[in-house]
Amino acid sequence: MKQNIVANGIHNYTPPEEYIPPRSPEVQKHLEWFMGLKLGFMMHWAPGCQLGTYESWPLSDGDAAWSQEDFTWAPREECKQQYWDANKTFNPVKFDAASWAELAKECGFQYLLFTTKHHDGFCMYDTKTTDYKITSPDCPFHTHRDADIVGALYREFRSRGMAISTYFSKPDWHSPYYWAPQFGTAPTRNVNYDVNEHPELWEQYVQFVHEQIRELCSKYGKIDVLWLDGGWVRPDNLGQDIRLGEIVEEIRSTTQPHLIVCERTCGGEYENFITPEKTVPDTALQVPWETCTTIGEKFSFHYTDTFKSGRELVHLLLEVVSKGGNLALNLAPQPDGLLPERAVRSLRDLGAWLKLFGDGIYGTHIVSPYFENRLFYTQKDNRVFAFCTYEEIPSLPAKLTVHCPLPVEHVQSMRTGQTVKFRQNGDSVVLDVSGLAMGGAFYAEGFALSVSL
Repeated sequence: MKQNIVANGIHNYTPPEEYIPPRSPEVQKHLEWFMGLKLGFMMHWAPGCQLGTYESWPLSDGDAAWSQEDFTWAPREECKQQYWDANKTFNPVKFDAASWAELAKECGFQYLLFTTKHHDGFCMYDTKTTDYKITSPDCPFHTHRDADIVGALYREFRSRGMAISTYFSKPDWHSPYYWAPQFGTAPTRNVNYDVNEHPELWEQYVQFVHEQIRELCSKYGKIDVLWLDGGWVRPDNLGQDIRLGEIVEEIRSTTQPHLIVCERTCGGEYENFITPEKTVPDTALQVPWETCTTIGEKFSFHYTDTFKSGRELVHLLLEVVSKGGNLALNLAPQPDGLLPERAVRSLRDLGAWLKLFGDGIYGTHIVSPYFENRLFYTQKDNRVFAFCTYEEIPSLPAKLTVHCPLPVEHVQSMRTGQTVKFRQNGDSVVLDVSGLAMGGAFYAEGFALSVSL
């Protein structure tokens, strides 16, 4: 499969021209609905957060050059063992699923994307497949009323009208069927034995993965998206075929006929939307996509992380939505179960902006010219929304020229409700904003243009 070179991104993503739409009409309909949600609350959280290091990756010596950079307090193997054993001290007693969901709702999020299991194999839900899980007796948190963290979060987010996107790692480095101990250390992120020489071992792994996916899609109510990470686990890489189609079609034919699947970076019929990571495409895309990126610098919890401002988050959201995508915005919780306060302040700023301008974000689709300079465009039915981003100090020129390919009948300020005088010449629309009342740092101004279709 061909792949783009992604400048400043984490890894390549599937080229839009290779996108294959889902065959099921029910999945197609649900995917169209999902792409109207626009803003998802992504969260990476596991016991390793206590160490303030990268999640899972320091366990892979093949990725040591960058992932083990903060393994400085002890010899490398000792640090790795402490990571493996972090479940034995994980006790986030301040965790409150309801408060997380309330915050997400207040800040304008429409769905949750939570790591049920990362590559380290630790399950943040109650599984029957392994004891390396949040509800195991060797994890201090197992006595908490919401010890099944995934179940608690799904309950609270769903009760507030938010959708559920289930992050699940295809590789599992804790599983004896993937990094098999009888074959020694695992030098890379891949399986550490020859799948062709040990098909029975690989088959055990396939059944292990299928059962975990089956649990997640049967025990926790409606799942909108199955979001699969670990794109190197695929048939054309060392024969790592987990036969994804078997379990997906089983689930769709029984409990979740609408299920959207994102086998990210792999292409094919089970990558129902493509996923740029920590990057935004240069142009508007005509296929479903979702950028996953961070409020801070890291996906996992780091004690020294810094966070984007509310203004930066608003501008990022406008860039993503004007190009037709969803934004999955990651915040890593603290080891005690609270969310970093500096990040929460930025999220609340984003939420305050969305309360004024969200009508031009949610349920919209792309419209030419998409974006230009400080201007970003979206469309919903017979309205085109034009957003002008502010720098540190909000200000507008007396005359603001926006572009619209359709005849404009009326223009209104989204913030104040004022009617805005305009003059249209072709696709150029000059707005007279000299009388628009200013006030506060709104990060971006928005105008609703009623158009003739």
